Amino acid sequence: MAIAEPSISNILDSKIPDGPIEDKWDKCKFDLKLVNPSNKRKFNIIVVGTGLAGGAAAATLGELGYNVKSFCIQDSPRRAHSIAAQGGINAAKNYPNDGDSIWRLFYDTVKGGDFRSREANVYRLAQVANNIIDQCTAQGVPFAREYGGYLMNRSFGGAQVSRTFYCRGQTGQQLLLGAYQSLMRQVSAGKVNIYSRREMLDVIIIDGKARGIITRNLVTGEFETHIADAVVLATGGYGNAWYLSTNGNGSNVTAAWRCHKKGAFFANPCFTQIHPTCIPRSGDYQSKLTLMSESLRNDGRVWVPKRKDDNRPAKDIPDNERDYYLERRYPSFGNLAPRDIASRAAKLECDKGHGVNDTGQAVYLDFRDAIARDGEDVVRSKYGNLFHMYKKITGDDPYHVPMQIYPAVHYTMGGLWVDYHLQTTIPGLYALGEANFSDHGANRLGASALMQGLADGYFVIPYTIGDHLARHSFEKITEDHDACREALENAKGRVNKIMSIGGNRTPNQFHKELGGILWDYVGMERTKAGLETAIEKVQGLRSEFWEDLKIVGKNEELNQVLEKAGRVADYMEFAELIATDALNREESCGGHFRSEHQTADNEAMRHDDEFAYVAAWEFNGVGEKPSLHKEQLEFKNVPLATRSYK
Repeated sequence: MAIAEPSISNILDSKIPDGPIEDKWDKCKFDLKLVNPSNKRKFNIIVVGTGLAGGAAAATLGELGYNVKSFCIQDSPRRAHSIAAQGGINAAKNYPNDGDSIWRLFYDTVKGGDFRSREANVYRLAQVANNIIDQCTAQGVPFAREYGGYLMNRSFGGAQVSRTFYCRGQTGQQLLLGAYQSLMRQVSAGKVNIYSRREMLDVIIIDGKARGIITRNLVTGEFETHIADAVVLATGGYGNAWYLSTNGNGSNVTAAWRCHKKGAFFANPCFTQIHPTCIPRSGDYQSKLTLMSESLRNDGRVWVPKRKDDNRPAKDIPDNERDYYLERRYPSFGNLAPRDIASRAAKLECDKGHGVNDTGQAVYLDFRDAIARDGEDVVRSKYGNLFHMYKKITGDDPYHVPMQIYPAVHYTMGGLWVDYHLQTTIPGLYALGEANFSDHGANRLGASALMQGLADGYFVIPYTIGDHLARHSFEKITEDHDACREALENAKGRVNKIMSIGGNRTPNQFHKELGGILWDYVGMERTKAGLETAIEKVQGLRSEFWEDLKIVGKNEELNQVLEKAGRVADYMEFAELIATDALNREESCGGHFRSEHQTADNEAMRHDDEFAYVAAWEFNGVGEKPSLHKEQLEFKNVPLATRSYK
């Protein structure tokens, strides 16, 4: 399939301030227009999503005085997928006194993203990270502490310092509870209204600005029109397009994709993270996979048998017959190599016949040496709940036998294109956290997702959204406005079309087949021929979907089959863009690995002269060629270099 010819767009104004990188955020804040406190109560803001980014944003905007509507796809904000984050959150406090700094966190994140992120955004992220820790500590988040009372740190992949703050293996849950209590305080104060069990199906555009959303009540089936002066999207990533991923089943791309179809450019959709420490799949019945935190690689050692197809129990394989391949290949970082590198290394060993378990699609993560060195009680105090979870799922006790792990789709670095203010190409529409593309490049370092979500929600959007509100006038809008009616009818029409097909295959069957195509051709290793095949197969499957989909039940009721069908319909369109983006990017970088572009020792080979840009795609219609717009990336502070962790 031919793709659109790349074109440089004048639309992409990143709004990055001039001057030294250390001063950009302060300069930006000073240059932003302000809304005076008494006027804030005149503005209405919609926040879609109640995870760390959305919950923090809604709470902070409410506290500032704005009127906020918060939309939650679950029955409670406490069930947002942020609770699934296990290992920790990064900040350059340098409590261990091991040489960390804001600059080093910035450097590690740009390098970890394989030089495909925007320097200004990453430096701001590193700057505000320390504020996040102070904020969350004040909220009562129970971070692990040293004996003397200081907050404890541990290491994560891609760093040679300990900068990750954690709450055992429940960091995401504890941080979300901190944001939730702040959110509920504003609900009690009357500044935030929460709408639970709502799914956003469209964005309302009036006079070129985002002015509201269309939702469906997932309990009653009722369609609703909600109007505001700005819309904040914090709906997470799109990893579930691959069907089997570490994401909760409710995570989806629908809200972002519907905004894309209304004019919001989608950036770098092929940049997908494969996490190296996931419990391997055990059968076709599975609908998701379970993650084991990257923090386990602090003390666990990754290895495979040196002999191919060695089926002996792990305890019977002596050390001289074990290949600790990460330590061998990357001696400077060892088992804490970044996720993309560790995942690809695991795949390589399994492909060569060194994988373990019945499928050969697993490697060992072994705590034998850590337990012998520190004692079982110390290991239990760090990772006890993770070990418990692993035993409940697999039946094996990792205190006595090694864990078995294999890479799986986890996080998506791509997302809606945003400028430095986190505004999309639709004025008044903002994207936060995993829903945008801005901070991680081609590979996210561990413990950076929570950092970005809270940075965007607590410390960026409260400043930048005021600039938009102060610079524009907003006419009074009612649900009778033509644009509101059109968006409502479009949402209803799509649901009615899905209900009317009357075929024989369920949404889940289509989703599983789509996921198989993406995993086989747009997974850990990609080729030109494979990507072209993927596009062809996705187009064919999409046609089958609209001819043979079966929906049971009615629209005017709780209907989870219908919910799933709408999301799969969006995946069917979005998957083609993922493969198109991967086909366009003739290089390997981070999680995007094209086998045609690698070094002699199987490392990624970037082509900075051609591809040091953000690929921002413009929607031109289903099945039509999307237009590519480039935002050129400049690396003035972290010079472009071949990434090495050896």
